[in-house]
Amino acid sequence: MTHDKGPRNDRWYLSLMAPNTKGERFAWLDPTSIYINGSAFADLLDDLVADLDGLVVDVVAGLDAMGFVLGSALATRLGVGFLPIRKAGKLCVETDRVAFTNYSGRNQDMEMRKPAFAAGTKVLVADQWIETGGTVDGAIRLVERQGGRVVGLAAIAIEENATTDAYRAAYRCVSGVQQGSIWQAECNRQRLTSFETYDPQRSFPAIR
Repeated sequence: MTHDKGPRNDRWYLSLMAPNTKGERFAWLDPTSIYINGSAFADLLDDLVADLDGLVVDVVAGLDAMGFVLGSALATRLGVGFLPIRKAGKLCVETDRVAFTNYSGRNQDMEMRKPAFAAGTKVLVADQWIETGGTVDGAIRLVERQGGRVVGLAAIAIEENATTDAYRAAYRCVSGVQQGSIWQAECNRQRLTSFETYDPQRSFPAIR
C-alpha cells in the first residue's frame, strides 16, 4: 500500500489520527495510528528532532504509558538514554512518588526510580499528548526532586491553555502540532476536520 504524504510542511501524518469511538471515558482522539505507519512515525520524529536542534539533552523521560513510545524513539534519535516514569506500583526498585490529576480529572500517583541520575542532568520530558498538563507537572516534580533539570517537553500535540502557556514560557516545547496552525486550533477545540474523512487503512504498515 502506498501513502500520499502531501506537502511536507503540512505535517501530513496528523491526518492519520483516529477519533474517539468509545465515549467520554476515553481521550477525544487516538494518535497511535501515526506510530503504526513507518513513514508517518519517521516524519514525526524528524520534525521533533529538527525542532529540538541546539537543545542539550542528557536523557529523555517518557510518561506511562504512551509517552514510552514517543520518548524511547526520541531518545534513540538523540543518542541518549530513556527513563520511564511509571504509574505507581509498577517498579520493583526504590522509587519516589507524586500525586497528580490526569486529563480526565482523576487523581493518580506516578513513580520514578530512585536514584535515576546525577544532579544537574538535563531531561526532556515526552508524553503523547499534553492537554491539562497535570501528568507533566507530576513528572517535572519527580525530576526536580532528584536534582534534574527539565529542559524541554515533547509531544504529538500540546493544547493551548493557561497551564501549557506557562510550560511554553519555561521550557523548549516541541510538538507535531505547531502553534499558529489549523491543527493547533482544531486540537484546542478537540475536534479535527480530518475526522470527517478518517480511513484506518491509510495507516496500515506497508507489506513487503
